[in-house]
Amino acid sequence: MTMNRETFINCILGLALVIVPLIALGMDEPFIITLATKVAIFAMAGVGLNLVLGYGGLVSFGHAAFFGIGGYAAGILASHALNYEPIMTWPFEIEGTTQMIIIWIVALLASAIIALAIGAITLRTSGVYFIMITLAFAQMIYYFAISWPAYGGEDGLSIYVRNGFPGLNTLDPISYFALCAVMLGLAIAFSAVLIRSRFGLALQGARQNSQRMTAVGIAPFRIRLVAFVISAMITALAGALYADLNRFVSPSMMSWHMSGEIMVFVILGGVGRLFGPLAGAGLYIILEHLLGGVWEFWQLPLGVLLLIVVLFARGGLVGVLAGERKHV
Repeated sequence: MTMNRETFINCILGLALVIVPLIALGMDEPFIITLATKVAIFAMAGVGLNLVLGYGGLVSFGHAAFFGIGGYAAGILASHALNYEPIMTWPFEIEGTTQMIIIWIVALLASAIIALAIGAITLRTSGVYFIMITLAFAQMIYYFAISWPAYGGEDGLSIYVRNGFPGLNTLDPISYFALCAVMLGLAIAFSAVLIRSRFGLALQGARQNSQRMTAVGIAPFRIRLVAFVISAMITALAGALYADLNRFVSPSMMSWHMSGEIMVFVILGGVGRLFGPLAGAGLYIILEHLLGGVWEFWQLPLGVLLLIVVLFARGGLVGVLAGERKHV
C-alpha cells in the first residue's frame, strides 16, 4: 500500500514536533521545548475546532469559552487543594486536587454540559447567526470570569505548583512536552477514527446537504450537537494543559481574541485536514517567536499570509505541501 503525499506530509509534521524538542534538550534550550509544548496544546485546541469547522461546516467563534473552562478547571481545583479549602461543603464535601487525570475529567464534564446547553440553542440557527450567537455565549462566559473575584477576577488565578500526573515529573519541560504531545496524538487519532465512522460520514453529509440527510432519516441537528459537544471537550482538555503550562489562568483564555487565534491555526494549516491544526499552530508560534521580539506589529505579515491562504490556498499549508486544494 503506497503512502499518499498528504500522509507523508502528516508524518513529517509529527516527526518535526517530536524531533525539535529532543534537539533542544541536547542543546540545553528549555525555552524551545516550551514553545513546542505550546504548539502541541494549541494544535489540540485546533483539532477540537476543526471537528465542527472542517467536517461539520460550523463556524464557531466561541470555542475560547471551552478553552477557558478547561483552564479554570485546572486552576480552581489546584487552588483549593493548595489552600486546603473544600470547593463546597453542602450537600456533600468536594475537595480540590492537583491530579491532572481528575482535573481533565472535570474539564471534560464541565465543557460537555455547557456545550450541550449552548449547542442546543445555537445549532437551531446557521450562517452568520450561528457565528454571532456562539460569540455572544463566549463573551457572556468571559465577563462572568472577569466578575468572579473568588478566583482572581480580571487579574486571573495563579497555579503555584504544576499539577501532577502519575509516574511523571511534570515540572521537567521535556516530560511535560511528552505528555502534551501524546494527548495531541490521541486527539488526532480519535478525530481520524470519528470522521471515518458512520457518525463522521453523517456529519459531513449534513454539512453538504442537510435536507437530503433528513430525507434519509438522519437528524442533522443531533449529529451536529454531538459533534459540537465532542469538539468542546477536546478544546477544554487543551485549555487545562495550557493552564498547567503557564501555571496561570485568566479570563483572556476565554476572549474572542483566543477564539480567533484557534480559528487561525485551523485555517492556516488547512480546514478539514487532520494535521492542519498542527501545521497552523506551528507556523503561528514560529512567526510569533521570530518576529514578535523585533517588531511590534508582527501580526501584520500573519494577516497577509492568512489572506493569501483564504484567497489562493484553501487547503492551507498542508494542502499546498501536498500539492492539492481542498474545498470545504
